[in-house]
Amino acid sequence: MIKQQVYFLGIGGIGMSGLAQYFLQAGHDVAGYDRVESDLTNMLATMGAIVLSKDRVDSIPPDYKSRIKTTVVYTPAIPDDSPQLTYFKNEGFDLFKRAEVLGELSKQMYCLAVGGTHGKTTTSSILAHLLRESGKKITAFLGGVSSNFGSNFINEGNELMVVEADEFDRSFLALHPDALCVTAMDADHLDVYDNVSNLESSFHAFSSLVKDPKKRWIRYGLPASGTSFGLDQNANVRVENIRIENGHFVFDFTSSEHNIQNLSFYLPGQHNLMNAAVALAMALSVGCNPNVLVDALASFKGVDRRFSIRLQKPVVVIDDYAHHPTEINAMAHAVDQFYPAAKKTAVFQPHLFSRTRDFCQDFADSLSQFDHTLLLDIYPARELPIQGVSSASIQEMMNGSVAVITKSELPYKVADLDSDVVVIMGAGDIADEVNPIVEHLKKTSDVG
Repeated sequence: MIKQQVYFLGIGGIGMSGLAQYFLQAGHDVAGYDRVESDLTNMLATMGAIVLSKDRVDSIPPDYKSRIKTTVVYTPAIPDDSPQLTYFKNEGFDLFKRAEVLGELSKQMYCLAVGGTHGKTTTSSILAHLLRESGKKITAFLGGVSSNFGSNFINEGNELMVVEADEFDRSFLALHPDALCVTAMDADHLDVYDNVSNLESSFHAFSSLVKDPKKRWIRYGLPASGTSFGLDQNANVRVENIRIENGHFVFDFTSSEHNIQNLSFYLPGQHNLMNAAVALAMALSVGCNPNVLVDALASFKGVDRRFSIRLQKPVVVIDDYAHHPTEINAMAHAVDQFYPAAKKTAVFQPHLFSRTRDFCQDFADSLSQFDHTLLLDIYPARELPIQGVSSASIQEMMNGSVAVITKSELPYKVADLDSDVVVIMGAGDIADEVNPIVEHLKKTSDVG
C-alpha cells in the first residue's frame, strides 16, 4: 500500500506529523507541505523529512513526482483546490486520507481506539502512559504532545496500538479497533454532519466496530451500548470517594472486577477523572497490574494545551485547547474548583465561522461564567467567512465585562484587568499569544 517515498499534504498537523514520524522511523523517505512552520515541522526536518511551506507544484522535490515511487497522504483540512493536491490527483498518484493509512496500521496490532467529541486526546495520552509504565510495547498516535513523552507519537513496539479516533469527516470509521471508548458525543462538526442525529449515528457506527460490549466503554448517559463509565453510581466502571488533597484529586476506582483505592491524579476537572477512569479500565483489560497503575497514574503530567499552567505567580495563566462550549464549561468548573475565590479572565479565540454560528449563544453562556472575557477574531482554519458571523456575535449575547480586541492589545488588556487567574482558550493560533502574555505579566509584576 505504502511505497518507499511518502509525501504528506498537511505534514505539520498533529495527526499527520505522527504518521510522518512513523514512516521516517520505518525507513521511508518522507517529504511534505504545510503552510505553517511549527515545532512539529522543525522536528520532522531534524529527523530527515523535507518540509515545504509553499503549496506550489514546482516546490515538490523532483524525486517525489514519480508515481512509481511515491504514495501521497493528505488530511481533509487540505482544500480541494490545493495546487499540489490537484497535481497529484491529475497525475494519477496513489492518494490516501490519513484515516485510511491509520486504518491499515490498526489491522497489524491490537488496537485501542479512543473516540469522543471531547476528551480523546487526554484519555489516549493517559492510556498510552499507563501502558508504557506497565511495560507494554506500544505504538501510539496522539492528538496532542504528551508532557511525559514530549511527543505526539510513541514507537516502542507492536504489542499494542493506541490511536486517537477522530470523528471529523467520519475518519474513525476507517479504523479496525479491538477495543474502544467514547468519551463524549456533544454536537460538533455540524459543517460535516448537518445535525446531532447524524453525528450520533456516526458514533454508533464507530462503537459497533468492536462487537464485544466488554471491550466497548461508553461514558455513562450517552446514547450507545457498552460498558458504561463515569461518576454516576450506576455506571459499570466508577470513580468514587473523590476528594482534593494537597491540590490534586484522590479517588477510588471500582468495576465488577477491580477496586483500586486512593489513586492520585494531578489534572484538574471532573471531566478528567472520567478520562482517567476509562483509561484505567482499558489498561486493566489488556493485563496491566493494578498496583503498577496506581503509581503510573500519579506520574501522569498531562498534555500540552490541556489545562497547561504556564505561570503560577503573580497570576495563574492556564493555556487550553478548549474550542467548544462544553469544553469551556469544563474549564470554568475546574477553575472554580481549584481556585474558588479567584477573579477570573477568559481569553478566547473562536475556531471556525460555522462553529461560532452554530453555538453562538452557548459560547456566550459558557464564557459568562468568567469575571472578564477578551475575544479575538475568529480563526477560520479551512473555512471562508460567513456573513454576519464574527466574535462580536458572541459579545452581543453576553452581559458584563467583555471586549473584542486585537492580538497586539492582548498582553496589555490582560494585565489591566488585574485578575488572579487567566485562562487562554482556543484551537487556532492563539497558542502563539501565550508567551507574550506571560512575559508581559512578569514584566508588569517586576515593575510593580
